[in-house]
Amino acid sequence: MDKDKKIGKSEVLIIIPAYNESGNIVRVVDEIRNKYSEYDYIVVNDGSLDQTRKVCHANHIHILDLPVNVGLTGAVRAGMRYANYHDYKYAIQLDGDGQHKPEYIKTMLKAMIELNADIIIGSRFKTQRKPITARMIGSQLITYAIFITTRGKYIGDVTSGMRLFNRKMIKRFGYQLNYRPEPDTLAYLINSGIKIEEVQVDMRERVEGESYLDVINSFKYMTHVLINILITQWFRNR
Repeated sequence: MDKDKKIGKSEVLIIIPAYNESGNIVRVVDEIRNKYSEYDYIVVNDGSLDQTRKVCHANHIHILDLPVNVGLTGAVRAGMRYANYHDYKYAIQLDGDGQHKPEYIKTMLKAMIELNADIIIGSRFKTQRKPITARMIGSQLITYAIFITTRGKYIGDVTSGMRLFNRKMIKRFGYQLNYRPEPDTLAYLINSGIKIEEVQVDMRERVEGESYLDVINSFKYMTHVLINILITQWFRNR
């Protein structure tokens, strides 16, 4: 796209990675268009195998259409490059399943400015306790691993995909391979001097579709993340 064809005049771009979200994406985007039109948005269709692309075009949704599935990291990277190209000051990632509420963007922006933070996480557990479930126990283990390896930085909601990034982080997540939207990257970033803070938010339950993180995949995911936090991060370029 040409630089003069930027969607709007907002300083904020909402990046919505979407993989097989045909049942959710219209509702997600309509909420933004109808209630939060002060923000720009882009749906990054990550090579969906369902009707996500057709649904987006039929409903005149702004879409960055990736021809193949590149995974969350690749989809977010594409969105960040779009944000950088169009000179957005802030970018926020909202999931395409509708769990994240745009009403909290204003609060997160305020916190970023007041705290001079590079990343603000929309956290379910900033002021509330995690429920005792197998998945939340895994999340807590990751929280403790980050706490230990960063000498005391507590991140309560390590798996939250609702994250606000400043201009510096837009460039880094867009163009540096060591920057991935995963929990292990939080430890790496904090140890690299990046300031990360949390803001309490409320999230919805997924309406349609299913998360790929079933019991087996959740265990594999947690193990992989813990290894990256405890060992691999020390070998990544800073």
